[in-house]
Amino acid sequence: MTWNHFIFFAIASVLLWAAGALAAWKGKNRTAVAATVAGLLVFFSFIIALWMSLERPPLRTMGETRLWYSLFLPFAGVAVFVRWRYKWILSFSTLLSAVFIGVNLLKPEIHNKTLMPALQSAWFAPHVIVYMFAYALLGAAAVMAVYLLFFKKEAPTADELDISDNLVYVGLSFMTLGMLMGALWAKEAWGHYWAWDPKETWAAATWMAYLAYVHFRRARPGSIKPALYMLLACFVLLQMCWWGINYLPAAQGASVHTYSMD
Repeated sequence: MTWNHFIFFAIASVLLWAAGALAAWKGKNRTAVAATVAGLLVFFSFIIALWMSLERPPLRTMGETRLWYSLFLPFAGVAVFVRWRYKWILSFSTLLSAVFIGVNLLKPEIHNKTLMPALQSAWFAPHVIVYMFAYALLGAAAVMAVYLLFFKKEAPTADELDISDNLVYVGLSFMTLGMLMGALWAKEAWGHYWAWDPKETWAAATWMAYLAYVHFRRARPGSIKPALYMLLACFVLLQMCWWGINYLPAAQGASVHTYSMD
């Protein structure tokens, strides 16, 4: 399996996810779930095949991490749909996943078997996978915030915001777990748990922002719109933490976390 085969798996997956989203709008819930899960299995099969071909986890480059984000977004979407039956969530998760897939198709970064010594650790795969799952859940929470703020005709209610809250609670938990794994990995690879390099600094800022959101919701449960805008601000920080730091001058040649094939 090579990167050249990705387009076939991508098209099949997106078509299945789109079919699931359409079925959700038509009230065919079982078909919606079945089609979405089928798309997830097709997409995941490519990741596994690529993993075997590369002889390493496909988690090093930005393109490879986008693969996992493209997988986890529909996964988070179908989880929300199964729990709360929101018809729109599968459409949003499919659209967002398709955007990341499109970026990978238009900018196919080189994927080879090279893996620097620092990444040859047992903590590498679980650390990145857990983080990608957290990002997907927090992305779903942001999608919910956008819907409630800009698309819902009626004023958002506290019950609706609870959906975003639950996604944030789980996403923040996985983010915390990912940070702990990263600290253990850093100790093994570089001899220290935390070095405050640009990636770690933005990770800490993102973690504290979501923690502040949780405390704000607990302290002021009636402040719905400020909480939603706060949630979007947190998601902007998350984007800086994930890929934005690659464009910061301070990270060029200094951060061990920048995604590079060099």
